Amino acid sequence: MKYGYGVDLGGTTVKMGLFAESGALLDKWEIDTDATNGGVNIPTDIGKAILADMNKHSFAKEDYLGAGIGVPGQLWNDGTADAVNLGWKRFPLLGRLREITGLRWVGDNDANTAAMGEYWQGGGKGYQSLVFVTLGTGVGGGIILDGKCLRGAHRAGGEIGHIPMDPTETRLCGCGNRGCLEQYASATGCARLAMDALAGSDEPSTLRSARKVDARAVWDAAKAGDALALRVADTFCDILARGLAAVTATVDPEVVVIGGGVSRAGQPLLDMTARHYRRYAFNACKDTPIVLAALGNDAGMYGCMANLL
Repeated sequence: MKYGYGVDLGGTTVKMGLFAESGALLDKWEIDTDATNGGVNIPTDIGKAILADMNKHSFAKEDYLGAGIGVPGQLWNDGTADAVNLGWKRFPLLGRLREITGLRWVGDNDANTAAMGEYWQGGGKGYQSLVFVTLGTGVGGGIILDGKCLRGAHRAGGEIGHIPMDPTETRLCGCGNRGCLEQYASATGCARLAMDALAGSDEPSTLRSARKVDARAVWDAAKAGDALALRVADTFCDILARGLAAVTATVDPEVVVIGGGVSRAGQPLLDMTARHYRRYAFNACKDTPIVLAALGNDAGMYGCMANLL
């Protein structure tokens, strides 16, 4: 049996896991992300944590396949990383991690590693191609085709959240464009759709007395039968479905996997999205199943391990 580490590097914490090559997660833990001084200490902190865990086990050095890491930015072929939130520009990440640990290291963008994790051991297990979409503060994604991650010439493959949806939009997306999918089909977008709906009418709604009008409040109200919330949820799913139809017509996956905080809405989210999706999808793709992700916040760690195999 061989073993390896999956390391999901975030702006606040670093999630780490020890895996068997079978996919079994044997141990997991977190450390703080030290983004001070341009993130220069991050490889040392990660390396020390990995070495400390290796010392807990009786595995021989040759029993380790190595370690994989997902970064919140771009990981280039030479092992350098760009991550704005960490202050990195062509930061020699993989080289430093190899020096500190003596292990083989591989890496990728964090959205791609999450997609790979769901493909390997999550909602996409058993398929050879998938589109993975995370509905969180923004809309992230990753695309797996024939078992390989689609990264693209500029490491922008799978940037599903920035498909242009509305050319009349006046508000800016975080990317600098206007009318991107994530302006509507993210948790932030869902809340904004709800606030716009509340401001645009005097219709009674339980959302008017909600402590906070966020995506969870919208979906809770919709499930309880609130008419305004139901329309907001329906609009949300309609826009999401149009974005998914654009992607599936391009890459024709076997399955679409939905993750992120909004996915906690569960089956109603899937059912509503699937209904709209069938209206928009290219004929050959209309029956593409849309399922929930299965690994939650651990998906990135699983994907990092999968990249070692």
